[in-house]
Amino acid sequence: MSNKNRLTLFIFIALIVGVAVGYFLNVNNFNKNNNAIVGAEAQIKKIEAQMSNLSDTTVSQFAVLQAQKAEQVTIRKTNEKEREKKLEPLTLLSDIFLRLIKMIVAPLVFTTLVVGVAKVGDIKAVGRIGGKTMLWFLSASLMSLVLGMIMVNLFKPGEAMNLPLPSSHTDTGIKGAALSVKDFISHIVPKSFAEAMATNEILQIVVFSLFFGVATAAIGEKGKMVIEFFDSVAHIILKVTGYVMNFAPFAVFGAMAAIVAKQGISVLSTYALFIGEFYSSMLLLWILLIFIGYLILKRRVFNLMNRMKEPVMLAFSTASSEAAYPRTMLQLERFGCKDKIVSFVLPLGYSFNLDGSMLYMTFASLFIAQCYGIHLSFEQQITMLLILMLTSKGIAGVPRASLVVIAGTIATFNIPEAGLALLIGIDPLLDMGRSATNVVGNSIATAVVSKWEGELTGPLD
Repeated sequence: MSNKNRLTLFIFIALIVGVAVGYFLNVNNFNKNNNAIVGAEAQIKKIEAQMSNLSDTTVSQFAVLQAQKAEQVTIRKTNEKEREKKLEPLTLLSDIFLRLIKMIVAPLVFTTLVVGVAKVGDIKAVGRIGGKTMLWFLSASLMSLVLGMIMVNLFKPGEAMNLPLPSSHTDTGIKGAALSVKDFISHIVPKSFAEAMATNEILQIVVFSLFFGVATAAIGEKGKMVIEFFDSVAHIILKVTGYVMNFAPFAVFGAMAAIVAKQGISVLSTYALFIGEFYSSMLLLWILLIFIGYLILKRRVFNLMNRMKEPVMLAFSTASSEAAYPRTMLQLERFGCKDKIVSFVLPLGYSFNLDGSMLYMTFASLFIAQCYGIHLSFEQQITMLLILMLTSKGIAGVPRASLVVIAGTIATFNIPEAGLALLIGIDPLLDMGRSATNVVGNSIATAVVSKWEGELTGPLD
């Protein structure tokens, strides 16, 4: 068995064992904490309902209810802290791996993109490849958003599930991202390359790398030494990636065990309809992406998907498409995509082509509206879609990025932001599917742009 297949097998085994261990821990070690948290949340909702019925907030009964609510909040927070403390040995495994990946990604993007752009040669060629890349990204993003809108209107999970609505005073801890052209441009353009590298701002690193790569190519002979140096550095980082990937099965085990131990099976039964319909929509998106890929790449698209098994499984298990970046890059080059195309398209895709996240944004936003019985007209839904199209670009590095964008968008349509509380509990489970889909979308995008540029060769192995 080859090292590639062996690692894929180990990741799959780690995923299964992680689920089993997580379920065992949930039943035996976390049951007390989970029950206390659920009980406290139920009491808080009950107390909030009683408080809302009181017209006079100065009466003694209101003060008593406030004290009771504070007591229940303390019980909830105490048990949440205890639960997180118990989870630390498991989350540490995935945290270490993700930190190692973050350590690699920024220098890998910089060195490979500089070399790639310098090899392309002139600014016209960079512009041509960039134009084709953005055409695909915008088309795929629009398709994902529209599909999410169609499927949530078809399934209507918010109406069918009849979930108890959170109080309007509920603090989700998520600050909405306002639609600001200034903020968007400021986020794209780095004020310091060192800061962009330190904070893993991929989009900012891409911008600097484009300038650096074009300038390196422009100075001719003097730039060749720089290109050779960065090419060597990129190969060293890929070698380091190989070492880091040996820890992937442990990270997958820790991540899966932690999420199942924390969430348990009860959340699956409560949200089974939503999770099932969301993943059905995600599967349909995969089929559409692969079908479009087939129209351009013909039967080779199936070979590409076969090669992406490991990166997709890694992204799914760790709920991080970033974790799969180095392996995705390697598999695309082995598939036959030239390194100059891969190093250009893939980093951009991590900011502009998050297909899974796009579908989720329309699906989740309209789900919350349905839960509150808010009817949005077709025109309003199209407006929401266009707002999401703009606000979602370039915030890939923000924690809970999808929820941040949703929070800012639903407020525009007077949908209560407290509705995000309906999704926070299951967001890690949904993020797994989003991350895997992002990897699929970006791998097909890179292969298609390579084909369009006439730079797709036969497989390297």
